[in-house]
Amino acid sequence: MMRIILLGPPGAGKGTQAQFISKEFDIPQISTGDMLRAAIKEGSELGKQAKDIMNAGGLVSDDLIINLVKERIAKPDCANGCIFDGFPRTIPQAQALADADVAINHVVEISVPDDEIVNRLSGRRQHPNSGRVYHIHHNPPKQEGIDDVTGEALIQREDDKESTIRDRLATYHEQTSALVGFYQEKAEEGDDAPKYNKFDGTQGIDDVKQQILSALKG
Repeated sequence: MMRIILLGPPGAGKGTQAQFISKEFDIPQISTGDMLRAAIKEGSELGKQAKDIMNAGGLVSDDLIINLVKERIAKPDCANGCIFDGFPRTIPQAQALADADVAINHVVEISVPDDEIVNRLSGRRQHPNSGRVYHIHHNPPKQEGIDDVTGEALIQREDDKESTIRDRLATYHEQTSALVGFYQEKAEEGDDAPKYNKFDGTQGIDDVKQQILSALKG
């Protein structure tokens, strides 16, 4: 059983590393949004509750999210474990997960400074019709601001503007970064506690991948 929580700011590379981990250990990557959509589509009792709350413009409670997690990890594809991506987001969610006896084996933090995150994300440019993505530094188009294939203009998505990124990072530091301390303390509680490992996300993708996989297998 390999249940892993991935922590790190938006743009740190969690999604990329989650794909490597998923393939290596044959475990699914689970996000809160995916769980909610799947439960609503299946029409499960929890899905119906979530749909009613969301249709009324409300926020799905932590209790309901935890129950969705328990329902999701009981499915056959989670027999070997799973990767939680973007969950838990807060200390109450993490505590609720522990109180529900959902065992976690590893917590992986990918650390990247805010300025590097801003550089990574604000440099992205997209061709709206095809979804092709460029980066002004790392993967620039042949002609600045122009899609290589169609010759049409590229755009900067609202999510990729510096002010938006800074707001998202502030939210992360306010809410989610507290989980670092929470799980670091948990890691000291004994053999049954989740192992905690922190990795420098400014390294090359393959370097980060090898270090994470080595730690998970260790």
